[in-house]
Amino acid sequence: GAGPAAHILFVPAEVESDILRRVRTLLRELDGHHPACQCDRGMLRWTLHKKIDQNPSNSSVLVRILVKELERAERGDFRHYIVPLLHTLMYALIKAPCIPDELCSRVYDFCTKLLTLPKPFCTIGLDYATRLKMERTAPGMLYQRMVISEQSLKSDPYPYQEKIFIFADPELLSEAICNALVTDTAAAQVSQSPRACMCYVIIHAMQAALGDGCDISSLKGSLQDMPTSDVEHWFQQVVAAVECAGNEASADRSQHTARLEKIYHAVLSSLQAGDAPLGGLQGTPLPNPNISFHLWTEEDQLWKELVLFIRPLSQSCEPSCLSQDLDNFEIQDIISDCECCEQTRFSMLSTDSGIERDLPAAAEEPFPPFSPETEQSRLQRKGGIKKKPSPLESVAFLQAGCNSPGAKPPVKPQRRPGIPPEPAAPLQRLHTARIVLLGDDRILGRLAQAYHSLRKRETRRVFLTPRLNLQFYYIPVVTGQPDTLAVADHSAAGPEELCEVAGYLGRADPWYESNINTLCHMIPKLAAMPSSPSKHLVTDLFITDVIAYYVRMGTQPVCFQVYAVKIFFNDPEQEPAEDVFLTELHTQVQDSTPHRELSMTKKKTTLDGPGIDLTVTYRKVVVSDRAKELAMSLRSTGLVMKAIPGDEAEDLVCLNVNITEIVKINNLSGRSFSAVANRLKTRNIKIRSTEQRPFTVCLDKDSRRTYRNVISVEVSPCLEPSYCLQKTRTMKFSLHETEDVGLVKYMPKSLLLPINTFSGVIQ
Repeated sequence: GAGPAAHILFVPAEVESDILRRVRTLLRELDGHHPACQCDRGMLRWTLHKKIDQNPSNSSVLVRILVKELERAERGDFRHYIVPLLHTLMYALIKAPCIPDELCSRVYDFCTKLLTLPKPFCTIGLDYATRLKMERTAPGMLYQRMVISEQSLKSDPYPYQEKIFIFADPELLSEAICNALVTDTAAAQVSQSPRACMCYVIIHAMQAALGDGCDISSLKGSLQDMPTSDVEHWFQQVVAAVECAGNEASADRSQHTARLEKIYHAVLSSLQAGDAPLGGLQGTPLPNPNISFHLWTEEDQLWKELVLFIRPLSQSCEPSCLSQDLDNFEIQDIISDCECCEQTRFSMLSTDSGIERDLPAAAEEPFPPFSPETEQSRLQRKGGIKKKPSPLESVAFLQAGCNSPGAKPPVKPQRRPGIPPEPAAPLQRLHTARIVLLGDDRILGRLAQAYHSLRKRETRRVFLTPRLNLQFYYIPVVTGQPDTLAVADHSAAGPEELCEVAGYLGRADPWYESNINTLCHMIPKLAAMPSSPSKHLVTDLFITDVIAYYVRMGTQPVCFQVYAVKIFFNDPEQEPAEDVFLTELHTQVQDSTPHRELSMTKKKTTLDGPGIDLTVTYRKVVVSDRAKELAMSLRSTGLVMKAIPGDEAEDLVCLNVNITEIVKINNLSGRSFSAVANRLKTRNIKIRSTEQRPFTVCLDKDSRRTYRNVISVEVSPCLEPSYCLQKTRTMKFSLHETEDVGLVKYMPKSLLLPINTFSGVIQ
């Protein structure tokens, strides 16, 4: 944290040059000059921060070097260095025991300079400048807030809670990897009791504000000897003091220091003052965040976990009885979801006669003392014109989730006539769920399905939206031999083929490439290591630390369009299927044909070549963005629609369709056929088998999501369910309107899946 400038520490020149060398090596890796030792790839940032953790008094040296490098990068227009250096600096600053104010001021000034640059630099600069302003007034505030929210410590001044949910598909990752991750995430939570975390907050705040004047050894000893209730009392005092100073516009830093010094002496009062010599700056560990690991086996598992995070059934609930508890009436009462009807209805026996004099005495509010205001409030206003809320006010109302779980409260609170009701306090998003997906493109396909399902639930009945801030993160993991059962036949099953999203994110954000994409092969290697004390030392520190760093510093989303697909079958009795995909749709001619049709098919293949006749209707993507409908007929053996572009400069809301067309060639030696790649770009496309011969459709490279006996598919960008509902309501009242009018104009139209990275797409 930012602290007094009085403390000037002598650092040996070789220490400073070693830190500078490490920072320069890190920058060279961003330029594509990878370390000679391949095992060091992706570990340079981690080893740099670990080096400082071992000797926290060097934090100021690292921050000073990083500020100089940032200023150099800005002057020399090396913009691709800025985001990595800034994230590295801020992470060191949050963990640091004490940083001189003049150094914090330099970092703040640099962040304000970024406001003149385009996104994402101005966005990240503004975020960090805001945080640094608070940190300079109330040193230790950033560390304190991080620990309180991540450990869900009870605190009225800062009531936020966070949790990391790691989801892995057991059919896509090997058992060894799943077991290693379960062990590592469990080990990360050991020795992180609420008491220990409260002590960390107290010690860090004291050291950040008082610097050299803080006797850490005595403070630790005093807290160790205290009962937990006393530790909690001093924790609340420190949090209140820091939050008060950080949130006051005219807060004075010296007043904050004096306030904390008073608390510091009160905590030490049980010990003799001056017993122990001042031990200089010491590091306070930043505890691992609260992480839970989940094998994704059920369709609605993500939604259930989020609901339980907001409304735990019981504090003592064992994981083994979780599924039983979810079926309990209690949770069904809170979150019952009616699949067949749009609105959920509650039935309740009313004991209210509706006559005012029958109200119980407790329900009557005492009359307030007489005043002109209360007299005025009794006057009835008649004949007034009701002001219609503006569309933007309505949008704010919708975004707040209507402040209720979507159903009318069963009992309306009674009040005296003439007394205005108390305004209902809007719900705050006090919970943040950070969902980390481990695997390849196939698990992201499942996430797109789950996210679409969640948004549909929320449209029918709002519960999570106004209460929960939902963030998605992705760590690619590819095993040497992926499970052939889940890999579609067409794919080469290579890492590049199965990790197109990770490849795109790595090209868009070099820091993601350096820190996260390198885990693709590292996690399987660490899982395969024989169990030993040294293995646990490496894996526990490394994997958990990198995940923690990613979710703490990865705040910039890259939004991917989710596509809706409607599938029609050759059996007219069978209902069309509706699904969504994120990365790819692949079709192939179906082999299995009834015996009587087999001879017909063979005859047609001899005449027209392999494949089936298709009619393709699509809306061409043109520069002017005007719709241009095109149609063509061709013979094809299959096609692939890819939603992830090969280049980050390309449009993310565009399908690259590659159709394998069979072309007939007549020459002297007879008839022959050749396969030609027919490429087109579109957002909306329909494909139909004209001869009623079926084909298969596979979504997101996942063979578990394969549809057979298909004769037609329709693909379009998936619409946000809340937009669809509002559009339907609008259409009821304006039947002839085709364009969006009223509230619908201000609502997000497409369903986008945001995946967080460190910088987002750098233009």
